[in-house]
Amino acid sequence: MGKLSDVKRIGDDKVTSIGMGTWGIGGYESPDYSRDKENVEVLRYGLELGINLIDTAEFYGAGHSEELVGKAIEGFDREEIFIISKVWPSNFGYGKAKKAARASARRLGTYIDLYLLHWPGTEWKRIEETLHALEELVDEGIIRYIGVSNFDLELLKRSQEVMRKYEIVANEVKYSLRDRWPETSGLLDYMKKEKMALIAYTPLEKGTLARNECLAEIGKRYGKTPAQVALNYLIWEENVIAIPKAGRREHVEENFGAMGWRLSKEDREKARRCV
Repeated sequence: MGKLSDVKRIGDDKVTSIGMGTWGIGGYESPDYSRDKENVEVLRYGLELGINLIDTAEFYGAGHSEELVGKAIEGFDREEIFIISKVWPSNFGYGKAKKAARASARRLGTYIDLYLLHWPGTEWKRIEETLHALEELVDEGIIRYIGVSNFDLELLKRSQEVMRKYEIVANEVKYSLRDRWPETSGLLDYMKKEKMALIAYTPLEKGTLARNECLAEIGKRYGKTPAQVALNYLIWEENVIAIPKAGRREHVEENFGAMGWRLSKEDREKARRCV
């Protein structure tokens, strides 16, 4: 892995501004083994390019995605790679969350850098119990950092208040040029102030932004594609990391090319008007 050229912080760690998402890699809600070799090769290719962040979850492929990530990182310096995984709401609660984290770590074959509550679920008491279980998992060395996913501003603040020993360092939410609710809701500004990483999933809106002609026009000025403009729009913010899906080599290469430069303020405003 090369030197990190476009970095953000999660806790005290440096990660690339663009990571590799794995939803659908190794299956969706059940395992799919048909493309295992190709999926591992694509993830390894991203690591070789210099992307050091991989996002997965126990829910993805019913754990198979985590197994593929574990295979992909073999032979790389583990300390240079940052792995995110998540606990599904059905595993919330003190004992169940601990068991789920250990199972994820076994599938990955390593510790988890950042462990997230995947969705809020419905019961506050179970969220609180889970956060406290995660604090103990940090002490046990199973996970290194604690975060949440799909939490709105109110729930994020409430979660921060119940932490006893460690801080919430990240919130993973849907964020794209088309879906800018983190900006309009005050979530992005709050997280920036709190020095918390905002991890943006579905940043290309399932590929639709990659085909946007208006973004293509902006990209021409930089020698970049519409997808690279859409991703750069997000990472322009100091605390935002984007995790487009790492499905194919050419997509990973294109995503990598969204780093190392920045849109001008004017072009960023224009990009907003493209969608």
